[in-house]
Amino acid sequence: MANYRSGVKVSLKLAALATVAIPGLDVVATRPPQHATADFRYGGVLDSTGRHLVVQEPQHADADRALATERSFLSSLQNLSRRDALPFDVVEVLGAATNEHDYTAIVYEHLSGNDLDYDFLSPGPGVTRSLGRAISAIHELPFSVVLEPGLPMFDANACRDARLAEVDQAARTRKVPTSLLARWEAALDDVSRWKFAPAVVHGDLAPENVLTGNGQVISVLNWSNVHIGDPATDLAWLYSGAPESSLDTIEESYAIGRHERPDSHLSDRAMLYSELAVVRWLLHGVKIHSSEIVADAERMLTDLSLHVETAAPSVAPAANWEVSGTIRFDADPEAVTAAVAAETSDLARAATSPAAAGASADEAPESPQSPTASAPPVFG
Repeated sequence: MANYRSGVKVSLKLAALATVAIPGLDVVATRPPQHATADFRYGGVLDSTGRHLVVQEPQHADADRALATERSFLSSLQNLSRRDALPFDVVEVLGAATNEHDYTAIVYEHLSGNDLDYDFLSPGPGVTRSLGRAISAIHELPFSVVLEPGLPMFDANACRDARLAEVDQAARTRKVPTSLLARWEAALDDVSRWKFAPAVVHGDLAPENVLTGNGQVISVLNWSNVHIGDPATDLAWLYSGAPESSLDTIEESYAIGRHERPDSHLSDRAMLYSELAVVRWLLHGVKIHSSEIVADAERMLTDLSLHVETAAPSVAPAANWEVSGTIRFDADPEAVTAAVAAETSDLARAATSPAAAGASADEAPESPQSPTASAPPVFG
């Protein structure tokens, strides 16, 4: 009963915030979603005109900053011409209101659709092809939508340097098999893999942020990590989670949607980022002194080491590693880290001002959940 009353209280509070954010709004009922994460509370409301609205309220200062980043980007998107517009829906902020902690909540119309299900990714037309087109459309956005609101830009050298720093951090833990360290260092030392044209990158593509319906991608959520950087970041989650049989269709539709041919090492870097997702999990465990997380990461690294030693170099990933997490910031803005798998990418959240091309990525470790794997990914 206490939990029920608490839930009702939160729902009513979020409904009240909606009326402050949108003057004159007449709320007549609550609607889904009604849930909370470590970063945000979400509350759905119905107004007297039948609109289904959602209130998103930050739960701490870092979440508030992340939502401010997203708001600035979404506002920039509204200025795009029809030619540059995305082929799917994004949140349109209808209003904002400050809560008792001075965090800014936003209100937007509810976007319908279901979280992307890997099981529905199969070769050929449908959601698989639509997914490739959707990602390419993001990467074709003009740089102005990121730079005008003051969001960060990282060139190829900065992206590579960030990954090198993360592998170096992992090596200092003495918990990573030497074969993996050598493998990653070789990939990072091969400068030919790191010659790519930066693009606008979502930075946190994951099944829960891609909504589908009628065999199409119909909306993409959570733009708080958006930045200009390595397009491989937005493909890493697919090389680690999507069925191998679907990858050709994704790659083909993605390439068709790009004005310039994707670089030949795009998939190599995406799969590298997928493997480095486990490194992030290890470093998180070390940072918070969790022996359980460290042991979990060590087990995964051992499995990965055994797998890559027996797999052919050209084998595509067959893993289902998913990393998601809450928002955490480090106090030192000068420390360098890597924002690896798409699920854990935080380059955009880390920056508070646009970076010149060639700048290093600031450190902004978050609290990821454990990756789970049926078989480790492998890059060639």
